[in-house]
Amino acid sequence: MADTVNSLAARVHELLVAHLADSAAAAAPPRQDFLSSLANGLFGVPLRVDVAAGLQDVIARATALGPAATWLVAAGHSGLAGLALTRGEAEPFLFHLDAAVTAGYTDCVALHAGPVLPMHQDPRFRALYQRIRLTEADLDEFFWLHGEMRAAVRDAQDATVDNIDRLDTGVSLLPQTPLPTREPDTAGVLITRIDLAAAQTALQQAAVKAEFGRSSGNTALSLIDDTWDYSRARRDAWHADGLDTRRRRHAEARAFTERPGAGTVLLPGPPLGSFTYPA
Repeated sequence: MADTVNSLAARVHELLVAHLADSAAAAAPPRQDFLSSLANGLFGVPLRVDVAAGLQDVIARATALGPAATWLVAAGHSGLAGLALTRGEAEPFLFHLDAAVTAGYTDCVALHAGPVLPMHQDPRFRALYQRIRLTEADLDEFFWLHGEMRAAVRDAQDATVDNIDRLDTGVSLLPQTPLPTREPDTAGVLITRIDLAAAQTALQQAAVKAEFGRSSGNTALSLIDDTWDYSRARRDAWHADGLDTRRRRHAEARAFTERPGAGTVLLPGPPLGSFTYPA
């Protein structure tokens, strides 16, 4: 089947989900991204996908597609830069970040995340950062996308705690805030949208696995144990439905809204270190 922009974007999403699962299942390296760290207690058996080889393949295929897929070249290189960063490899990180910025990477917010901060003192990194150009409207969305990643992790953590002792056999899914639909001014925004979608997918997969495990365990116990507390199970189901509704409404309320008057003229990114990563 011939490659398309959509098929390669789907492949990037798939690889990022695999990376999150592998990072969480394996012994976590000391310098990893926050999603991998927080996912450490959520994921099960690793997929053992060669993410680096997959991203290199995406770069080659996207290059062959031409200008319409250049942002996917940037996505591949930014992903490889992230992998290098988790291993503490500064030179490959800078090499792939250079290639990503050249191909249209514009996420200056990601470059303020904790694992990247030690690189701020490197003059080569500072020179790369100064090449980024984006609009106020895109910057607004970048802040929202990264804030929503954190919110998705918090939702997953809260749901895990809330569901631990449930006796009912229902299954609760995590709510997912819809991705923005605005036409971005720089294609680099599309990369971070995939990052958020991958985080949502990975967290949802972890939640489904845990929920089906709990539900099937409760089902088995209800069939063999005459002391099963059916009244409490019904109450737990009712309480869980209420929590699910509340989480869904909160997620819907977090949907991205464009700021009136946000500029659409390309400008340099905010000065390096002038803001902190969304908490």
